[in-house]
Amino acid sequence: MADILTPVLGESVSEATIAKWTKKPGDAVKKDEILVELETDKVSLEVAAPSDGTLTEILAGEGDTVTPGAVLGRIGAAGAAVASTPAAAPAASAAPAAAPAAAPAAAGAALLDVKTPVMGESVAEGAISRWAKKVGEAVKKDEILVEIETDKVAVEVASPADGVIAEIVAADGATVTPGQVIARIAAGASAGSVAAAPAAAPAPAAAPAAAPQKASEHLSPAVQRIVSETGLNTAGIAGTGKDGRITKGDALAALSTPAAVAVAPVAAAPSAPVAPREVGPREERVKMTRLRQTIARRLKESQNTAAQLTTFNEVDMSTVMSLRNAYKDVFEKRHGVKLGFMSFFAKAVVAALKDIPALNAEIEGTDIIYKNHYDLGVAVGTEKGLVVPVLRDVDDLSLAGIEKGIAALGKQARDGTLSLDQLQGGTFTITNGGIYGSLMSTPILNMPQVGILGMHAIKERPMVVNGQIVARPMMYLALSYDHRIVDGKEAVTFLVRVKEGLEDPQRFVLDV
Repeated sequence: MADILTPVLGESVSEATIAKWTKKPGDAVKKDEILVELETDKVSLEVAAPSDGTLTEILAGEGDTVTPGAVLGRIGAAGAAVASTPAAAPAASAAPAAAPAAAPAAAGAALLDVKTPVMGESVAEGAISRWAKKVGEAVKKDEILVEIETDKVAVEVASPADGVIAEIVAADGATVTPGQVIARIAAGASAGSVAAAPAAAPAPAAAPAAAPQKASEHLSPAVQRIVSETGLNTAGIAGTGKDGRITKGDALAALSTPAAVAVAPVAAAPSAPVAPREVGPREERVKMTRLRQTIARRLKESQNTAAQLTTFNEVDMSTVMSLRNAYKDVFEKRHGVKLGFMSFFAKAVVAALKDIPALNAEIEGTDIIYKNHYDLGVAVGTEKGLVVPVLRDVDDLSLAGIEKGIAALGKQARDGTLSLDQLQGGTFTITNGGIYGSLMSTPILNMPQVGILGMHAIKERPMVVNGQIVARPMMYLALSYDHRIVDGKEAVTFLVRVKEGLEDPQRFVLDV
């Protein structure tokens, strides 16, 4: 028995479409005889028989999409029996999906469902991150059983009662929705009274019933490329492929007819998903967490949506550092929190936002919504990724109140206990890359906000002061803003106001 394999299609070609089989099961074939034609978005390929014999089985029919190395069919010895066509599997809706095997519960023990909790108004699903218990292990009421990761926060699910885990319905990595049963507890049972369940074999995914397709509804990569490049109108082309599909030859023949070319350009068909490449022995493939996927998606949406621009300035931190050094001990003793730089920056930013309200606004359609409150997002780096919890009503807080609020939000972010409300509704964001040593950067907007201030490392640099060159602790400031509603003059003025507030903090006291 010899397999007919899809050949390597080219460095940048990851799939092909079966255009035509020249033989059918039961036909005799000779070695190197052409059996099947493949179409890619660049070229057509012919696949020859690897040996003499009989075509016993076709595994990929005309119109199917295949990848390099996929088995297209098989050749047996001359006169070999032809494989019968397997019966169609029942549709997914015809039979219930097989549930994971459950451990037999102890006699008399009531089974309690463990359900996915409501994870927030805008969160429709989550992924099982890690089970802390296994089937058969004893648990206490309110003991944490599992952590569910959403695109915003991690949610811990506790046991509803004392007992033993009788069944885990949703394994690690499974996607779950609010209210879904993820496990069952044998209430009142003791450890050892519930046997561990054998691992359930994954149920094969039911293939959707094939619906009849018109020629214009399924185009091979090669035909898609011709359509996108030439504007070919496929509506009137009679396909000669299987089920009336249009082949590359049909498309090329149609191009000779002027009426076949559409007046308006036809939109390019969406690219087919690229098959993941095999990783080498010195590589590792790790699935992105939902939080990281969300960060990637939102940052790219921010770049694609806003007219982002960054402007820079620098600030002399001498005065703030002197104040901090003079009062940090008494400040911590009185307020129970350390005096840092963030509270000074928050105060300076709020004062600047009051002068430049466009930076404390957002765009909604063709309207601008100006915010008359000052809720600052503070970017926090965690092991799972960047989160931006929001400190509310910063204009009403003292320096101590700001430091306490930021410290509490930072701890919650690192512990993964932030609520959805704490991550929504900010009007402006501050990010401090300086704690990691960044000297200068261009931060990306946290949509729908239209401004973000980047702080950087404090470095002593030679500065000219009153005609003398002196060493001063300097920090670069970067303001990224949405140029759709914030003009350059407003952006520069904002940074100047922040600079003035930090170099002369008495302005906070005098409100000038």
